[in-house]
Amino acid sequence: MSAVPETPAAPSRPTVTEREARQVAEAAREQDWRKPSFAKELFLGRFRLDLIHPHPLPDDEDVRRGEEFLAKLRDFCETRIDGAAVEREARIPDEVIDGLKELGALGMKIDTKYGGLGLTQVYYNKALALVGSASPAIGALLSAHQSIGVPQPLKIFGTREQKETFLPRCARTDISAFLLTEPDVGSDPARLATTAVPEDGGTSRSSGAESGGGYVLDGVKLWTTNGVVADLLVVMARVPKSEGHRGGITAFVVEADSEGVTVENRNAFMGLRGLENGVTRFHRVRVPASHRIGEEGQGLKIALTTLNTGRLSLPAMCVGAGKWCLKIAREWSAEREQWGKPVALHEAVGSKIAFIAATTFALEAVVDLSSQMADEDRNDIRIEAALAKLYGSEMAWLMADELVQIRGGRGFETADSLRARGERAVPAEQMLRDLRINRIFEGSTEIMHLLIAREAVDAHLSVAGDLIDPDKSLGDKARAGASAGAFYARWLPKLVAGPGQLPGTYGEFKHGIDLSPHLRYVERTSRKLARSTFYAMSRWQGRMETKQGFLGRIVDIGAELFAMSAACVRAELLRGRGDHGREAYQLADAFCRQARLRVEELFGRLWSNTDDLDRKVVKNVLTGSYAWLEEGVVDPSGDGPWIADAAPGPSTRENVRRPIR
Repeated sequence: MSAVPETPAAPSRPTVTEREARQVAEAAREQDWRKPSFAKELFLGRFRLDLIHPHPLPDDEDVRRGEEFLAKLRDFCETRIDGAAVEREARIPDEVIDGLKELGALGMKIDTKYGGLGLTQVYYNKALALVGSASPAIGALLSAHQSIGVPQPLKIFGTREQKETFLPRCARTDISAFLLTEPDVGSDPARLATTAVPEDGGTSRSSGAESGGGYVLDGVKLWTTNGVVADLLVVMARVPKSEGHRGGITAFVVEADSEGVTVENRNAFMGLRGLENGVTRFHRVRVPASHRIGEEGQGLKIALTTLNTGRLSLPAMCVGAGKWCLKIAREWSAEREQWGKPVALHEAVGSKIAFIAATTFALEAVVDLSSQMADEDRNDIRIEAALAKLYGSEMAWLMADELVQIRGGRGFETADSLRARGERAVPAEQMLRDLRINRIFEGSTEIMHLLIAREAVDAHLSVAGDLIDPDKSLGDKARAGASAGAFYARWLPKLVAGPGQLPGTYGEFKHGIDLSPHLRYVERTSRKLARSTFYAMSRWQGRMETKQGFLGRIVDIGAELFAMSAACVRAELLRGRGDHGREAYQLADAFCRQARLRVEELFGRLWSNTDDLDRKVVKNVLTGSYAWLEEGVVDPSGDGPWIADAAPGPSTRENVRRPIR
């Protein structure tokens, strides 16, 4: 038997500088753009309407199979899922999960040849929106299992043997989870401490993982969604560099019942109370080399690539939340009267309802368009998917918050309390709590801003990056200067004028209501956005990456422009096929007018803001200069460290894993 390396006596968390951490993240991102990207072009000042209009459509057979499954799923949601019970008991009943398995819901995205349903991204998202409306916790379970769990990375990076071994299990019986985060590692994977040490005779850096040997895992993972009930885990761990091993962060499929795997805690949260999320410890866990996904060092790339489409599941459930908010707002505001008329007819309330209706329409347009582009695979949608996640999570939270306000005191009251005193049990406050995590899940809003901003300025860094890189030689800088000069000589003149300045452009979007001015606005504004980005690059150069407030506003403007484009294209699609076309045009018009106000405010804040002053205030807060301001309260927090100890070693706690069989 192969010798097993000794477990380290102390945490081996790498110590890295900010620059080194950025280099790790940069190395993991997909470098090339082999396919066109509507959103990438938008940030460069090029409004490529031809990439999204006419709106792409699914095949008839995909529609038939998708609608057939949605009908079965709707019946299941209405007859088998008690969302209130999941919330009350903080657990999804085993019989519900068993029913979902029988329905094939675990394999919605898995190919039929492996026993899955083989649904398109469009219908997978529609299914998540539907089941998530019945119980957000169940929606999260299915999404984590298929969007970031074992099925998606194996679909893209797995070997034929891995797919044949694991995908049939994931399609019908086994729940999967994705384990990246650690107690002291969130969005900074360069500091990942979980190790996967090759055993003697381990596989070399080649992809021939079947030759024998394996790895020994040690470490602790936090916030393992589905981790408490999972059968299979995707684990990111650091392989030490050694002879025959390139090392680096690497992805593995791990059997959850392996010796040395302990679920030490089932976490409880503000919302999603049925979520099976935990803390998982690995102590000398043997993993066969054949369970490694891809090659050593590819783990972060696998994670990021998986999320390119995996992120679409979260905004899909945000669409479902918006639809429910609109339904409750409509029914309640027509019933509730104040000062002689329904509250909906009071402008202060009506504006909130208009926002919910218009935003739900636009968000569905963004998700459906991005999903259909993912299915067609003709476009690179990494930015579109990231924008959908960012925009969906932020807007869904605002819509739920407005619904609570519309409901007044009843919005703050729990559904059980409403039921107990004889009123309709509307879980508005639960919706608000459940949605809050979406601004953190799968990349917080702040991280999404930086991720999208990096992609948005990729063209600039590709031609001028060496100019601002302190490690480059004078020769490298000279060549970069020549390349940048040629690029900007071609690019900058195109930002001066465009179709958005011609009154008749996009006239095909005029049918009673005229949406063409909004598309012309998008075209003009995309050029203005690109000019602003170029000016900032020229002004701050290498310090641009530290201007996170500016970059966040740039991204938010791009998100609004993308949503406006998607809303107009969707309205025209619905009009063309006679599907509520007039109403769709009204909603698209309302949304675009609301979005334009937000865009103008964001542009104003690009250059007129308190960013510099805020940084000074933050420094004073951290040095304790304002500690006197904290006087006069008591701190109800308990004792204990801010971050739990995650030193490797055997578990000292009971295993709370709860497999569902």
